Amino acid sequence: GHEILTIEGVAENGKLHPIQQSFVDVGAIQCGYCTPGMVLNTLALLKDKSDPTEPEIRRALSGNLCRCTGYQKIVEAIQDVAVKMKE
Repeated sequence: GHEILTIEGVAENGKLHPIQQSFVDVGAIQCGYCTPGMVLNTLALLKDKSDPTEPEIRRALSGNLCRCTGYQKIVEAIQDVAVKMKE
């Protein structure tokens, strides 16, 4: 069988995943509509590349649409969590 990971499975024991926490800390969440997809794509990106460049981040998010943030805060949140997860 295959495993399916949804946004509900990212947090463990009621504690936000570091990616989710970074989105909150940096202010990358406004309406929240795109957040599940952004978080899951970030998780996949960081599994492949622990230190992605800004163009790599933007390419990874290219399939997600956000009409609120302009993407800059989302990119900043991903850069922030990439550094924190390496520590």
